Amino acid sequence: MSGAGRRRFLFVVPPLAGHVNPASAVAWELAQRGHEVAWAGSRSRLAAMLGPDATVYQTGMRLHRGLSDTGTAAVKSLWEGFIVPFARFTLPGVDKAVHEYQPDVLAVDQAALSGALVAQRHNLPWASMCASTMELGHPLAALPKVDAWVRGHMTALRAEAGLPPDGDADLRFSPHLVIAFTGAALAGDSFPPHFALVGASVGPRPASPAFQWDFLDRARRAVLVTVGTLAETIATGPADFYTRAVEALLPLGERVQGIVVAPEGMFSGLPEHILMAPRVPLLDLLPHMAAVVSHGGLNTVSEAMAAGVPLVVAPIRHDQPINAAQVAAAGAGIRVKFGRVSPAELRAALLSVLDDPSYRAAARRASESYLAAGGAKTAADHLERLAM
Repeated sequence: MSGAGRRRFLFVVPPLAGHVNPASAVAWELAQRGHEVAWAGSRSRLAAMLGPDATVYQTGMRLHRGLSDTGTAAVKSLWEGFIVPFARFTLPGVDKAVHEYQPDVLAVDQAALSGALVAQRHNLPWASMCASTMELGHPLAALPKVDAWVRGHMTALRAEAGLPPDGDADLRFSPHLVIAFTGAALAGDSFPPHFALVGASVGPRPASPAFQWDFLDRARRAVLVTVGTLAETIATGPADFYTRAVEALLPLGERVQGIVVAPEGMFSGLPEHILMAPRVPLLDLLPHMAAVVSHGGLNTVSEAMAAGVPLVVAPIRHDQPINAAQVAAAGAGIRVKFGRVSPAELRAALLSVLDDPSYRAAARRASESYLAAGGAKTAADHLERLAM
């Protein structure tokens, strides 16, 4: 274990940008305070997101299956296709990392159950990190059969890890600390005392992409269209959403500029008011945006709310419908149907968000709440207390 005042934190996170980015901001904050930070996961994938200097204990990686599923089927495919096999596959590597690194605390993504299992195996304090709202607030309680099925998987994983049965234990929620990267302005405040809703967790990102900044015209309002890290997986099937989004923007050139984050080569011959880019420096770009059209991933929603930018949300699966409903309920945006919204309907929703000041006012109120929540600094405060 580390010396007095200086603590060691081991982050166990799937090497997926939507999970790594908020955790990396917390890790950076801890490192700035003089603590040691290491990661357990796929070394090659994490290094690409964290930079070559990150300390990574190798576990390997299992890819997710069933990305096309929605509704209850999406829950089952997520658990059978990713969460359970990922836990089994990474458990030996995470256990080895704990033996070698000797952390004081484990910071465990909710989708990385191996971290929770290893923490309990070694009787170490651990925090759950919620980079999704899919499990936050136990939404499956309304689906008792699905909930029992999920809990059955966790019981089996405990047994495989050599842990005794515990009917009350839930690997998704640490009994010590749960850090959620969302805000009370959207998710409410009806959570147990050991839950910390810290808002958007943002920090330095080593591989920030370049951007054509001279594209922005102050005389026109800029709109960002992004479906986050799902961009490449939806380039076919219902992914003519991108085409519909471009068609929605086409007649608006006199008053709107569109920045479409889409796979390279998807479009050609775009008019001058629409820019396509495979990646953008989202955190730097958001303050310049008048609106965001998004799939409703928690990172994008939280970062837009922190910047006070209203949204048009077209949720696809998992926690995205929850996030979309929360944005709409807060008055900070409009929800549309990802698979069925027409260009005209999408244009109408976008113009409503742009022209009705109530949406931006609601987004700014959410921004005040998110900023007050403290983000990565507040998360680091909680982890420090857990380590004492």
